[in-house]
Amino acid sequence: MQKRTRLILASLLVVQYIILRILRGFPEFIETYYSQGIYPYISGLLRYIFGWIPFSMGDVFYLLFIVLMIRWLLKNYKRLIKEPVWFFVDIAATLSIVYAVFNLVWGLNYLRPALHQTLQLENDYTTQQLITTTQRLIQKSNEIHRSLGYKDSVKIDLPYTQNEIFEKSKNGYQNLEKEYPNLAYSPTSIKKSGWSLGLTYMGYSGYYNPLTGEAQVNNLIKSYKFPVVACHEQAHQIGFAAENEANFIATLATLHNEDPYIRYTGYIFALRYCLNELARRDMAAYETMLPTVNFGILESYREMREFWLSYKNPFENLSKAFWDQFLKANNQSKGIESYSYMVALVVNYFEDKPM
Repeated sequence: MQKRTRLILASLLVVQYIILRILRGFPEFIETYYSQGIYPYISGLLRYIFGWIPFSMGDVFYLLFIVLMIRWLLKNYKRLIKEPVWFFVDIAATLSIVYAVFNLVWGLNYLRPALHQTLQLENDYTTQQLITTTQRLIQKSNEIHRSLGYKDSVKIDLPYTQNEIFEKSKNGYQNLEKEYPNLAYSPTSIKKSGWSLGLTYMGYSGYYNPLTGEAQVNNLIKSYKFPVVACHEQAHQIGFAAENEANFIATLATLHNEDPYIRYTGYIFALRYCLNELARRDMAAYETMLPTVNFGILESYREMREFWLSYKNPFENLSKAFWDQFLKANNQSKGIESYSYMVALVVNYFEDKPM
């Protein structure tokens, strides 16, 4: 009886995959009945349950999972020779359960319509549109840099603790909700990860734990990126699974924040994406525009770049390769490269809006 149950569970892994492939063809169904239907209740409940705990329960659960996995392998490795079929059936049965829970509590959000459709934006743009948007972002970034009382050559360090930034991030979503009600964010559950050093070596700024509804931010990040990463992980919490879409929502959340320092981080975050895309499309235009960016802003970029370079290691490449395949398996056809879609959203959002 026990073997039959495990075999059925293992078989359901294939069934789940087929169902998800079919559901890819019905994004509006997912949006209506899952992403805007039952998911907000699931995620809200998880944040109510775990949000008040001062440390990351997700980190604890991952540690327990790793310990239990190692314990199981030590107890069962001999079965790999004696009964290899049932060894792998047990693994597949466990994966089947984990996969089902993952998709029910969050993963189906990968199948919802693209964000540009939800926000009624175009998803393409010309190089001239990119140049215009980049020029406007440079002007606005330089302007707010000076308005904060800093010389053009001085890098701005945020005058807040990380916990204060978490608290301030709520304001951006509260204001953003007035423009886009489906981006409402409540209750909050965002924390510093206890795995921050490991995340850094893997090349990640944070992560969302769908099993606990918690957003974890890498607390080793000291630069302008911290508020943006916080808002990025919060975007995952409200059901936007795609990384590029979470980046854009994080941009909007920081730009809608009433605190000028938080807004500043949003502007230079969006600017860096546009500059990088411009370098790919029109190097001459990029080389003309780059010197017009305040040196203090460029210093913030350098600081972030050197931070990641200081932790560069071969394991990061393996980690990124795994994540790239994970994205492709979850309806992100371009994998990590799909992050550039963020630029299309920025360009089209600001096409008819002031900065």
